Amino acid sequence: MTTTFMFIATAAIAVYLCATLFQVLQLRQHPNLRLMPLRLVSALAIGLHGYVSMVWVFTDHGLDFGLFPMSTAISFTINLIVLISSFRKPVHNLFLLLFPLAAIILATTVLVGSTGVPWQAVSAPIGIHIFISILAYSLMSIAAVQAALLALQNWRLRHKRLGNWLQVAPPLQTMEALLFEVLWAGFTLLTLSLVTGFLFFEDFFAQHLVHKTVFSLCSWLFYAILLWGRHVRGWRGNTAIRWTLIGFSAMVLAYWGSKFVIEVVLS
Repeated sequence: MTTTFMFIATAAIAVYLCATLFQVLQLRQHPNLRLMPLRLVSALAIGLHGYVSMVWVFTDHGLDFGLFPMSTAISFTINLIVLISSFRKPVHNLFLLLFPLAAIILATTVLVGSTGVPWQAVSAPIGIHIFISILAYSLMSIAAVQAALLALQNWRLRHKRLGNWLQVAPPLQTMEALLFEVLWAGFTLLTLSLVTGFLFFEDFFAQHLVHKTVFSLCSWLFYAILLWGRHVRGWRGNTAIRWTLIGFSAMVLAYWGSKFVIEVVLS
């Protein structure tokens, strides 16, 4: 890696941490968060992150879909979606978890590097499948963070621990509505990801894909049950949170779990 690239990666980490600190200090001083400065700093951090991710994935030796480069790419996609959504929906509170996580992922990738083997060529159908999969993972990751914050909000209300957090966070009904909007979008993309995988891969249950496929199908089933329960039985609250996190856990095992075993443990 060049000195310039390392400087940009370090700058992305630093700006993410500065944005997190700015948001925390603002919430402590006053519940009415100044969104424009936060968006500007967030846009800078995400822009730097996007450049670093592009360099890591699009290498001179081909496309690198290894564990750490793809984790940075997915983290970038998540943050970009949330930033864009923050202009029309109250989702900026997600940055409190997403930005420190992005900084950790970037720092880990800088230290560890890639553990995968670059692909020399990727056909258009496989490229479409990978792009849809990244979007699906990103949206479901946002839903998981949203569910975690919803659980925290529920806990603080039950234990009467109020404060600036509850003053800045959207009402529970709004948080829950946002959660299911993201879940429906992510579920649609996850379905497309599985369909394109079955169509474009000659053997979707090959030895190196079987764990990813099985856990992805399990994740799809969990999310399908959740959305069915929401539509038919009106599931909400802790039930919705539990099923969201269960589905996301299966998705984590499908991608990051299998990647970690193949690229880190077995190698």
